[in-house]
Amino acid sequence: MASQEWLEKDFYAVLGVPQDASKKEIEKAYRKLARELHPDHNADADAEDRFKGLSEAYSVLHDDKSRAEYDQIQLMKSGRGGFGGMGHGGANVNFEDLFGGSSPTGGFTDLFGDLFSRTGGGSHRRRGAAVRGADLRTHITLDFADAVRGTTTELHMRSPGECHTCHGSGARPGTSPTQCPRCGGTGLVTENQGAFSFAQPCTECEGTGSVVTDPCIDCGGTGAVTEDRVITVRVPTGIADGQTIRLAGRGAPGERGGPAGDLLVRVGVRTHPLFARDGDNVTLRLPVSFPEAATGAKVKVPTLEGPVTLKVAAGTPSGRVLRVKGRGVPGKGDLLVTVEVEVPTELSEEAKEALEKYAAAAPAADRARLEELTGQ
Repeated sequence: MASQEWLEKDFYAVLGVPQDASKKEIEKAYRKLARELHPDHNADADAEDRFKGLSEAYSVLHDDKSRAEYDQIQLMKSGRGGFGGMGHGGANVNFEDLFGGSSPTGGFTDLFGDLFSRTGGGSHRRRGAAVRGADLRTHITLDFADAVRGTTTELHMRSPGECHTCHGSGARPGTSPTQCPRCGGTGLVTENQGAFSFAQPCTECEGTGSVVTDPCIDCGGTGAVTEDRVITVRVPTGIADGQTIRLAGRGAPGERGGPAGDLLVRVGVRTHPLFARDGDNVTLRLPVSFPEAATGAKVKVPTLEGPVTLKVAAGTPSGRVLRVKGRGVPGKGDLLVTVEVEVPTELSEEAKEALEKYAAAAPAADRARLEELTGQ
């Protein structure tokens, strides 16, 4: 759907493609830039705004109907493709057919105003409308066990918030913002330049349509204050390192009654000296001696909830994974224990003598398969 804001935006430049780019070229350019600008992968302060602009450009140019409307608007803006009858050397245009009764004698604003009012993007409806607040970003670091089991923590941060005195209106309590006298509440003023007239945002009210004549003493009329906030963050079970928690409505306050943005909390998880993660499972490497692996044993194994006794069957080889049910992410995962048979690097004389007796009594390792395949 067409928007009057398209007049001021060069979507082709945003995507870095020529005006005759194919849909495939537009898709390729968008995918490349989206990877570079996505806020989760780009820490630049303006990355989020640039990503939003990129998404808007792609949504318009990728849709054939929207792209055709956008191209027509840009042609009109540049004085081509619709102003031939006004001395620009092009073909004459029937404005009544094109704009349903609009006439070039009404000026540039009337012509485009009729176009946008019919397509649902009328400037008088858009100016002064409520604006959602910006999303804010921060991060926390959790211990390994807290990330697995879930936790509730407090986040201390200094950030913009709605003024508690005026509740975001910007006006002193007991008063209200008044209609802007310059633009009459529309948020736009018209400037005549020869045969054309251009609608510009009102500088008196900054396009809002209202002014604060008696500002709130605490926020100075802005409706927002920067303050220290303590925010409770509920961390779900099994959150992974690098994931983001979204707290709806805890971001920057909106403008002109708009909703607040969200707070995006990126989570970092500290490594544990014993445990690691494999999805919803917790993993552990368990050293066992050769006699324990050969004859079997019951071994005490640590978990995040306390020790358990694990049975190691006789003849268990190194690398075998034993499962302890329900000791991973609560309600989702298990504890996976990988057996590591330890080979001693030093032996006492007594141990060496006992091992030699064992070697003499035990069968030799079966290497017949190696000889059969290699002939050696």
